[in-house]
Amino acid sequence: MLTKDLLRVSRAGGGYQPQFAERRHRPLAAKVLGTYQGHVDHRKEELTAALTDLEHEAEDFKLVRGFAKLLDREAAFETRAPLDPERARTAAFAAAEAEGVVTTADRERALDRAADRLGADADAVEQSLHADLEPRQTLASVDARWAPDELLAQYNLSLAQTALFDATEIRVRSSDPKALVSAVKRLRLMYEVKKIDNEDGTGGAREVVVTGPDRLFRATRRYGTRFARLLRTVVKADEWTLTATIDDRGTERELRLSDDDPVRVPDAEPVTEVSYDSGVEADFAARFESLDLDWDLVREPEPLAAGASVLIPDFSFEYRHADFTIYFEIMGFWTPEYVDSKLEKLDAVDDEELLVAVDESLGAGEAIEARDHRAIPYSGTVRIKDVRDALRTYENELVAASAADLPAELVPDEDVIGFDALASRHGVSEAAIEDKSFPEHDRIGRTLVRPAVLDALADEIETGMTLSEAESALGDADIGDASAALSALGYRVEWEGLSGGTVREREE
Repeated sequence: MLTKDLLRVSRAGGGYQPQFAERRHRPLAAKVLGTYQGHVDHRKEELTAALTDLEHEAEDFKLVRGFAKLLDREAAFETRAPLDPERARTAAFAAAEAEGVVTTADRERALDRAADRLGADADAVEQSLHADLEPRQTLASVDARWAPDELLAQYNLSLAQTALFDATEIRVRSSDPKALVSAVKRLRLMYEVKKIDNEDGTGGAREVVVTGPDRLFRATRRYGTRFARLLRTVVKADEWTLTATIDDRGTERELRLSDDDPVRVPDAEPVTEVSYDSGVEADFAARFESLDLDWDLVREPEPLAAGASVLIPDFSFEYRHADFTIYFEIMGFWTPEYVDSKLEKLDAVDDEELLVAVDESLGAGEAIEARDHRAIPYSGTVRIKDVRDALRTYENELVAASAADLPAELVPDEDVIGFDALASRHGVSEAAIEDKSFPEHDRIGRTLVRPAVLDALADEIETGMTLSEAESALGDADIGDASAALSALGYRVEWEGLSGGTVREREE
């Protein structure tokens, strides 16, 4: 889909008709495509400026932005800088505070000071300061799978999908009704099949009516993305017609599409973005994936058998260190019929671990727990802590089982090895080796180090040495936790403001 600000529709006569790109717009599509291809290895701000120039030439700037929106998903941007920008900023800001920057000369001295700390030159520091900001990122590649004609087709499909986002009901007649109904079920949409009689009263076509929650509750738009995704199946049929009721900012309008319109699925499938059925799901996914847990979050996993029907959970949690899956459903739609239907399906799911987050307004928590599925109440948003606590119960059992399969003592061949690498080698989590014994290694933070390596470092590191020199020596030995290593060697760091530190013997 496109974003709603790029929607181009005509409301003439009370309708709601998408303004599709036509054959005459092919040169413009080619120019946008060429602009992306011509700006590989250039900054994004340069690409944006070139696209702005095209907008001024086009009959409608939204066309240019629509094409660009689609190509952005095919483009890879990266940060290119001599130094890590965050390190460069940290060093530069610390130097600026020490120098008291007011004039240009002060700034140059601060950059020189930061460069000395980083072992680089001032130009490299300056080039790196803001290189990770979006406008200054570099277009590394454009994997454009669309020629201009396919870009036009993808734009028209995306435009029609965006127009359907505010649909409250769609009615479809298709030459492939089986595929249509299958897609409707897969997308978990409410539907019914109606028989449409001919004028003489004889049996005619069958119409699939897909109804959104606006028919039941005012100003509720949770099905928009599902309606849009359904269109991809509709347009694949040889013959089809679609009529939709659109809630256009409180005004009801009618959208009509058919196989006569230039809406088709391009031969080259675009890279699709993960979509969510509600803000609650999107919010949960974003917050969960920001954590460093031993569980991978999978959106819309494979359906689960639930008697004669199927249940498609919203997510699954895949444990990284064992073949173990927990399914996760967020119940946030509040019609009594929906709750009853969902509970019936939960009742029919056997031999699967299932967590269910229940909107407190549903009052269905006890009913879910009675079916041996763990209920997590929520209001507004699903609390990550509640989900994490539920997962930890399973995780503790999995860790205990994997730890029991390992010997009590572990003796890796390497002189230096991190806990993460050792755990990965054994196919377990780090927690599973936490309580193991390592007879030939000392534990330095999250790293195992042979005593001989520490003895060699003790000869190399001495009091009065700068912290950066000590870190370099430790880095050469593949020891990343400088603080823990220096402590094990009997040293501490004496800090000198923000300019750096000096290694000193630790006082007992």
